[in-house]
Amino acid sequence: MSQKKPLVQAVGDKKFTLMELVPKNGVIPEIQARVYIGSGDRDTIDHVKQRIGYPDLTHGANLELPYILEACVRHQEERFVKFFNEAHSITTRLHMLELLPGIGKKLMWSIIDEHKKGDFKSFQDIHERIPSLHDPAKVLAHRIEEELKDDFIKYRLFTTPPRRQRPA
Repeated sequence: MSQKKPLVQAVGDKKFTLMELVPKNGVIPEIQARVYIGSGDRDTIDHVKQRIGYPDLTHGANLELPYILEACVRHQEERFVKFFNEAHSITTRLHMLELLPGIGKKLMWSIIDEHKKGDFKSFQDIHERIPSLHDPAKVLAHRIEEELKDDFIKYRLFTTPPRRQRPA
């Protein structure tokens, strides 16, 4: 019998792609560690095994995912503040901001009105100007998690759609 190789479950920080990675022999990355998987010299990861879906995550990875997504959002604060500054209508009745959990018409209009006064500079600036939006990073992380959970979600703001299985 062959011994199972260790696997690392990871999420990409650009398009939040869920994947399984094979670490180099004898290397065990820390939980929530950022690892390089691009071309060139890799310290901890040997290769990317496959792209996975949300149901394929282990229980431990499921528990860690919200914290990791929030950390990714905070790490890329400039990108996500830009989202608040550039958000626009998707249809005549739906705005991008309304797709974020906890944001309805009333809060959407207060965000739009505050943005008209000037661009947002940071998450802290958003929170100070719109006190009812408590933690923008958590709201964004929650939306990203929703997009990862639902393969058939209609509007994707931050993630790539999952690969479709070919019919047998």
